[in-house]
Amino acid sequence: MKGLRDPEGAEVSRLLAACPFPGKRVLEIGCGSGKLTWLYADQPRQVVGIDPAACELRQAKADRPPSIPNGGLLQAMAEALPFLSHTFDIALFASSL
Repeated sequence: MKGLRDPEGAEVSRLLAACPFPGKRVLEIGCGSGKLTWLYADQPRQVVGIDPAACELRQAKADRPPSIPNGGLLQAMAEALPFLSHTFDIALFASSL
């Protein structure tokens, strides 16, 4: 049996304490399979996760909770973001290599 990544929710609690998300537009760079993304995605106005790996994004889409209507996923590289400046209020780059 695979263990839970953060069963106490400490990672998300610390993240939200450091930077409140309500009403914000959040870009998560290197979202991978969305494990962190879907834990906080109910907080901001909009969430977009990017990752260069198509297989990770497929998993993130499969695991997306139906209660999260404001989350988008896109295959992209951090070195070449496909967004205009000031599109997002917050950019996360956590747990990425």
